[in-house]
Amino acid sequence: MSAPLPDVLRLRFQKLVEVGLSGRAAALRLKLSPATGARWALSIRRTGRACAAPQGRPKGKGKLDPHRAFFAEIIGQD
Repeated sequence: MSAPLPDVLRLRFQKLVEVGLSGRAAALRLKLSPATGARWALSIRRTGRACAAPQGRPKGKGKLDPHRAFFAEIIGQD
């Protein structure tokens, strides 16, 4: 998974949208994909800012989570 785009870029995008550009136009000006511009513009309309979403698997939801007690027991036996 790639790293999220920088907050500085998101802030520049937000300023362009607040000036009156559409999400697509602001994205093209900053050389972003139109889909990213649409998502960020929607986020700005809903929450007031475009934040990076958390990435990766949620904590405690991995494949081995059901076996956590077993691993804790093994580690505790050394």
